[in-house]
This record gives sequence, C-alpha cells and structure tokens, in this order.
Amino acid sequence: MTTVAVLDYGAGNVRSAVRAVAAAGAEVTLTADHDVINDSDGLLVPGVGAFSAVMAGLENVGGVDLIRDRHEQGRPLLGICVGLQVFFARGVEHGVRTEGIGLWPGAVTGLEAPVIPHMGWSKVNAPADSAMFAGIGDERFYFVHSYAATEPPANATVTTARHGNDFIAAVEDGTTWAAQFHPEKSAEAGARLLRNWLASFAADSSTGGGSGSTSDSGSTSDSGSNPTDPLSS
Repeated sequence: MTTVAVLDYGAGNVRSAVRAVAAAGAEVTLTADHDVINDSDGLLVPGVGAFSAVMAGLENVGGVDLIRDRHEQGRPLLGICVGLQVFFARGVEHGVRTEGIGLWPGAVTGLEAPVIPHMGWSKVNAPADSAMFAGIGDERFYFVHSYAATEPPANATVTTARHGNDFIAAVEDGTTWAAQFHPEKSAEAGARLLRNWLASFAADSSTGGGSGSTSDSGSTSDSGSNPTDPLSS
C-alpha cells in the first residue's frame, strides 16, 4: 500500500486530513519522525493558523529542511492551506514579514475583497492539463483564509480562484503540489483530488476510494472535520 506521512509540527485540526488521505487509499502516519517521513512515498504538509506560527512549528521539528529536500529530490509533496503559503518566499501578516520555505518566489499577502475571510465553497480555474484537477475541474472546493499568493511560480501549472481579485488556488510543480483550499473538507471533489495525488506517484494507489489505515507516531489536537474552521490563514 502507498504510504503517506502527514507532518506533525503541532498544528491543530489535522486528523481530518489524515482520515481523508487514508480514505483515498493510503497508509497514513501522523509524525515528525524524519526516518518515517523519508521512508514514506508521500509527505503532506497541513497548515492552520498564521503564517509565522506555521513556520515556527516547522522549524521546531526540522520540517523546513525536510520539505526543501523532498522538493529538490522530486519526491511527492502536498501542502494544504497555509501549507501552500509557506512554500512561497515570505508571508506578510499585520505588517509583519516572515520568511517562508522559499520553494517558489513571491509573497503571501492579505486578500483584497469586500468580505474577509474568504470562507465557503468556490470554483477554481484549472488548466486543461492539470493532473490535480483531472475529472473535477468544474467542481467547488472549500476555502477558509484571509491571505493568499498571487505571483505564479515559473514553469508550474497554476490554478486560480477569485475572491475580490484572482489568487492562487493551487500549484503543481513537478511532484510538489499545493492547494489553498481544504481537500479534506471539500466532499467528493476533495476526495477525488487526493486520489489524483496518490495516483500521480503510486501505480497501485486507489482511484475509487479506499480503506487506508492510520497510525500516530506523535500527537496533535483536532477539532474535527467541521468546514467552518476560523483558524486557517
């Protein structure tokens, strides 16, 4: 069975992501153990809260180097919500600039829209050749955020959405994928996206749902799969 490590760096509300990836057909471990992560087929980086807090948590567990190494080695990587944001060079929140992991240039800044945060179901504008959105390009996905990136990384497949102005909803950069929305809270469309991710690097991954298993080698808190999570950035 395909193995996926969900990086445990102290973020809350991650067990819904663990369950969703397991349901997509993977054996999932919530962990900060570098050996377990390096031995896993895929690495998922969740993100809830402020950009600066997520970066601090990642640095505390050595996650920044893990993510950079995996990206450079071309090994499957998926960032969700602030997990996408920290892949960029920097974040600016409340006038405070925080350096990101820097897989891609550009800044994550506040959305410019009449209503903040952007909370709810929105359609995305996915390119026709997107592997991430294969079979689901016309569906809606669940967003909850007040900040976003707007500068597309070079040589990547970029999907956009609109809330006030256009922003980056997803990035496919080789084996590194990232989504500003929450696939694990996006019903069947999100489940299909996770299956697409597994299928992108594992020939034996499930494409029609699955009965994956989960295990913990660390601990975290979770408030369940309620989509109206006000903590996402």
